[in-house]
Amino acid sequence: MIQHTFIHLPKVGKTRELSFWKQGIRTWNDFLQAPTVRGVSDSNKPLLDLHLKRCQQALFDGNSTHFCCLPSVEQWRLWSEFKQEACFVDIETNYHNNITVLGISDGTNVWQFVREHNLDGRDVKRVLSQFKLIVTFNGASFDLPIIRRYFSDVIPDIPHIDLRHAGARAGLTGGLKRIEKELGIARGEDVDGVTGADALKLWSAYRQTGNKQYLDLLLEYNAEDIINLKPLAEIIYSRLEAQTSKVLKEQTP
Repeated sequence: MIQHTFIHLPKVGKTRELSFWKQGIRTWNDFLQAPTVRGVSDSNKPLLDLHLKRCQQALFDGNSTHFCCLPSVEQWRLWSEFKQEACFVDIETNYHNNITVLGISDGTNVWQFVREHNLDGRDVKRVLSQFKLIVTFNGASFDLPIIRRYFSDVIPDIPHIDLRHAGARAGLTGGLKRIEKELGIARGEDVDGVTGADALKLWSAYRQTGNKQYLDLLLEYNAEDIINLKPLAEIIYSRLEAQTSKVLKEQTP
């Protein structure tokens, strides 16, 4: 999908990208091989060619940072290229919006950092530095700003896909648990039905009683949150890619 993308180029928005597709310019190579492109001046074409050649090199090098210039709502287009090196992030908080658990997963393995136990910015940074793409659900508004408030330099300069917004474009609205049920993405029996409000109560109960069972349940809940983001990302990407492919076909010259 990323090689059909032009909206990261200077002065190119969705309307101009669509005009390129209508001209039969569907990929970066199509643009580079075209002697002229309608809507692009002869003086500006070499500049855009240079941008696309740099994109090709960045993609070859696996340099996801280069594509942070994509509009945030369009960074879903990077999923297929970087999903093998994506991490999924979710935090739990207390009633004061302080982090209680920070969870990171690669879709299989899980790293969890717990307040008053091992919530250390250096360790969080070390784990996040392994990845080339961050995926969250509502992370643009909640998780990432709070993490940055705690640890100013732990989040690497890599693209971020917020599945809440990407999902809405794919026809999936509401909270994460509602969407999971709609799609048949299951949770473990112990945390099925546990909500974000319950997560607040679990931390509070743990702090008040010291009973580790409350913490263990909270950690299981957090782990389900991040592990389930991977299949959700696959579904959302497939839907958005299908929508875009349909538009591409409709623009056949």
